[in-house]
Amino acid sequence: MLSEVLLVSAPGKVILHGEHAVVHGKVALAVALNLRTFLRLQPHSNGKVDLSLPNIGIKRAWDVARLQSLDTSFLGEGKEEKPEQGDVTTPTPEQVEKLKEVAGLPDDCAVTKRLAVLAFLYLYLSICRKQRALPSLDIVVWSELPPGAGLGSSAAYSVSLAAALLTVCEEIPNPLKDGDCVNRWTKEDLELINKWAFQGERMIHGNPSGVDNAVSTWGGALRYHQGKISSLKSKQESITSCVPDDAALGRRNGEMKLGPPALQILLTNTKVPRNTRALVAGVRNRLLKFPEIVAPLLTSIDAISLECERVLGEMGEAPALEQYLVLEELIDMNQHHLNALGVGHASLDQLCQVTRAHGLHSKLTGAGGGGCGITLLKPGLEQPEVEATKQALTSCGFDCLETSIGAPGVSIHSATSLDSRVQQALGGL
Repeated sequence: MLSEVLLVSAPGKVILHGEHAVVHGKVALAVALNLRTFLRLQPHSNGKVDLSLPNIGIKRAWDVARLQSLDTSFLGEGKEEKPEQGDVTTPTPEQVEKLKEVAGLPDDCAVTKRLAVLAFLYLYLSICRKQRALPSLDIVVWSELPPGAGLGSSAAYSVSLAAALLTVCEEIPNPLKDGDCVNRWTKEDLELINKWAFQGERMIHGNPSGVDNAVSTWGGALRYHQGKISSLKSKQESITSCVPDDAALGRRNGEMKLGPPALQILLTNTKVPRNTRALVAGVRNRLLKFPEIVAPLLTSIDAISLECERVLGEMGEAPALEQYLVLEELIDMNQHHLNALGVGHASLDQLCQVTRAHGLHSKLTGAGGGGCGITLLKPGLEQPEVEATKQALTSCGFDCLETSIGAPGVSIHSATSLDSRVQQALGGL
């Protein structure tokens, strides 16, 4: 087992195009959001495993000897070979109850806190039980992603945990070499990280699609179509069999990049809560009520996703202004379609109106009905104009951040490569 401190990060995600249409068999494009979850794992010898999640106020410790004495057969029989993503079924209520007993959480513990702790214990016990003895670890996870906003915060959490635990247990090698600021794992190791992260997501969501953890693992931009996930550069095969090799991933000077260039955006959280299940049901009911109207809308959204995929594939290292103009048109058309499906909201209309007044183009991302929206920032846009737009959105009561999409996937860092804000959040490095 490794003895050094590990510093890992993983990105969130946004849906660029294809919300709601994807439920009806159409293509969705998901992109890695460069708001990241950061994890510090420090091995020690005090006989405890400590978990601190400052974003949600969790600080728990378990006695390793007690965990070691548990009958963990309920997690499934251990395998000599690396586990496949499909090997672990959704945990039964009985299995979850056993983990709750191990967790020792109070009955009135908030659902978000409970699920975060259960996912950690599931991954820790499942990955580390192959060791001669369960390791004593101090783990801190801090995120730039707001929980419950549809931005993949739980997947970034699961991916970071899976990567760190697999590395500290030497199931996969630490790719960070002397002199590196940041590095990423090989294709094969990323596949294993993704499979374990998917199992962590199952603990949290029950039956996730796998998109969020795939985006957080691989980074860049992915397409999701009828259960199949692939990179934009390998459309015909699933990502588990057609992920790019190290050269295609851009492993240069410790940095790996997948897919199209990063796009600068404003990410705006309207802070209006939404009910995803109700919104999905609303679209389905509208389709049943007006099939000849709604079915063409879904087909048109599919065409928007495909056109966006084509343009992103052509942008390469030197995108042209004309390509950004096409992306803006696609954003406008999709937002109108989503409104026609009934998943808009007055807050999202206000977001679009404010940004349009500044010459920018926006759409909702995710379920709609409130939640978050994205605004594309073209190259060459003057920073004072960006700041004025952010201020106008903030004055509406929204939270607004300037960031990028198409970010690198799960990465491992040196302490000096992290800014002081992240270092402080992780408890000082």
